[in-house]
Amino acid sequence: MTPARDPDATDRDAADLDDDFGFAEPSTDQSFENALAKARDGTRLTVDDATELLATGTDVDGIDPVRKEAVLELADRRRREEVGDEVTFVANLNNNVTTACNTGCLFCNFKDSAHAFEADSDADHAGFTKTPAESREIVEGALDMGVYEVCSVSGLHPALALNEEHHEILAAHDDPASEVNYKPPERYATDPGTYLEQMEAMSVGGVHLHSMTPEEAYHAARGTDWEYEAVYRELAAAGLDSAPGTAAEILVDEVRDVICPGKIRTGDWVAAMEGAMAAGLDVTSTMMYGHVETVAHRAEHLGVIRDLQDRTGQITEFVPLSFIHQNTPLYRHGVVDSGPSRDEDELVVAVARLFLDNVDHVQASWVKSGDAHGLKLLNCGADDFMGTILSEEITKRAGGEYGEYRSFDDYVEMITAIGRTPVERSTDYRTRRRIDPDDGPHGPRLGPRADGTPMLSGRSSGRDRAPESADADD
Repeated sequence: MTPARDPDATDRDAADLDDDFGFAEPSTDQSFENALAKARDGTRLTVDDATELLATGTDVDGIDPVRKEAVLELADRRRREEVGDEVTFVANLNNNVTTACNTGCLFCNFKDSAHAFEADSDADHAGFTKTPAESREIVEGALDMGVYEVCSVSGLHPALALNEEHHEILAAHDDPASEVNYKPPERYATDPGTYLEQMEAMSVGGVHLHSMTPEEAYHAARGTDWEYEAVYRELAAAGLDSAPGTAAEILVDEVRDVICPGKIRTGDWVAAMEGAMAAGLDVTSTMMYGHVETVAHRAEHLGVIRDLQDRTGQITEFVPLSFIHQNTPLYRHGVVDSGPSRDEDELVVAVARLFLDNVDHVQASWVKSGDAHGLKLLNCGADDFMGTILSEEITKRAGGEYGEYRSFDDYVEMITAIGRTPVERSTDYRTRRRIDPDDGPHGPRLGPRADGTPMLSGRSSGRDRAPESADADD
């Protein structure tokens, strides 16, 4: 496996950056008009075509509003032809195990330095580590509310190992902390257990467990020669059902060298996803954009996703993640002054629909964009509107402002307001249930304990806050 880079990277790295990374201004030998014509004709787009569409032409400065609307209209038409007018969503819960992490990504405010979690540390922090028993209790409570998907994406806690054999391998290094980012569980105030123990704890009652990013899979095999497929097979045997294609950020190494030098490289991200799929798991794909990258980098990233799907066919959806900048090291040190514009959000969704001709579903995010703009994205090529979530931590810690929960009634109201059909779906999209807007109040029915009862009966959903009863974090 490719070793992780700079495991001790810290926020201080951002102070050494400026806004000139040597990235060339995007230019292609293509034209916007030709790229749009190819998309209209259904011809497979090249990365240069995608660059032109994302930029609304590399021959102009900024985003041309007329050209932008032409791209959005074409993408919305393509969405209608390929997946119809249904807007899907899922009854899910985020339960992340720990915020302890030493990776030092400059776009992230989710993590807390792992040193602060040590038993003899007196450092203040707002983070958490959950035991497997605590994770199980959270999932059990969610099942009673009708939830049927649990998503778990966590920090890279130095005491987390795949299993007991992995603990022994890591501890045998001469200097485990520096060589393989490992300290034994007894060094910490809370033992997170092993990855297998956490998977077993969260895989209860027929819930669908969506967890273990490529970065986490690397962490679960660090210091060994284990192949990703073997790691994911063990995780699947412990209860893992599918893997999120997060930790992708921008799948171009020169961008990763700036924003996440401590993370795995593009090739290792792809290898991990291939390993998960070889182990029989569906995966999702993501792109976190709007920081230091150019539109050409975004197009190249889409090319990596499409090539992977050509080889495997197991990517269920593409999830664009708009960079939330407010509380991140990149913003605090003046490297960036904002995230992407609304125009950029719309173009990323639209070009994803046009370019990713082998990925059926494109997601719009109310967590990142809010309700109104999230609905606009559903008219730019997106057909999925995330899930109920119940608690969200990653975006909130970065400065997100749009809350942590949406009820089924919220979804029905919003989706029908734009003339589309609300549909409850399973994680893998293989099971769907159309919802009659007139047959309310609405709740999940696809879960093992779901009977249509509203998830938080008697409580308003609170579109600007999380419900008090939800104690799981993202």
